[in-house]
Amino acid sequence: MEDWFLAHGLPYFVAEERAAARAGLRPRRLATLLLALLVLAGAAGLAAYVSDTYAAGPALWMSVGGLALLWYALTALRARPIVGFAVSNTLGSLRFIAPMASRALPLLLVFVTFLFVNAEAWQMTSNLPFGLLWSTVLLMFGLAVLFLLVRLPEEVDRVDDQVDDDFVVRTCAGTPLEAASREVAADPSVDPQDHAQVSGFERWNLILVLLVIQSVQVLLLSTTVFVFFMLFGSLVMQTDTQLAWTQLRSLDHLPGLSNLTLSLVKVSLFLASFSGFYFTVSAVTDDTYRRQFFSVVESQLERAVGMRAVYRATRERA
Repeated sequence: MEDWFLAHGLPYFVAEERAAARAGLRPRRLATLLLALLVLAGAAGLAAYVSDTYAAGPALWMSVGGLALLWYALTALRARPIVGFAVSNTLGSLRFIAPMASRALPLLLVFVTFLFVNAEAWQMTSNLPFGLLWSTVLLMFGLAVLFLLVRLPEEVDRVDDQVDDDFVVRTCAGTPLEAASREVAADPSVDPQDHAQVSGFERWNLILVLLVIQSVQVLLLSTTVFVFFMLFGSLVMQTDTQLAWTQLRSLDHLPGLSNLTLSLVKVSLFLASFSGFYFTVSAVTDDTYRRQFFSVVESQLERAVGMRAVYRATRERA
């Protein structure tokens, strides 16, 4: 059963993995991580000073620091199964994400296209150093993650309140606990709801799985918007128009492509990140978007909660 948990992105449902993750949060190890982040901050500041592009310092530190935190989570905090399962699950569910995107993208593209064909947007992004623009993109991504962290615990709490005999039998069908779930449901002395409330590391395990899945979905939608504006801009935004809107004396062209300029890349990147942030807020606050977002992962969440209840009830009976 523990092997099944690990294969399905639930390492914190295993006692040994929880203990290892708890060890990774000890003050001494966190102090070492903090020292490494401070060293990275100093290196990023030195690189920005040497290159005389001070805006690149914070962007470089946030990028490298984010990768360092991700590496620490994958190794010391044993989050590798969580990220691996969530990414593979999302990529394997593209056929379900496409209908959702077909409902959400048209209205979103109409809104951001109005910003795309706006001279002020081109002037603002073209005059931003790329380091400062990348910092803005990371800021929007961080705010999107914050919105998801506020909303996702409510989804976990909603599911574990629904656990009963029928719930555990339904969610454990086709799993190693299928027979055990029927035994638990048939035993009048066992109430599955007594084992349903998910807390601590196990609760965060479910939240992190949902967070990675939703983040990958938002990233895919943002990438789609970026590609759309790159193609659309290369067709309709001629060089003279870009020069007039950006008020620059010259444009940096991509090799071999006259209409694909650095200014087009900047405005497309900014609008794509803004679209991802906007869509995340809509998914968190709007019931229609939320149902479409969580329909892809709701069955996995219910199965994890149901199997945990049966697993704990079976151990108690034994």
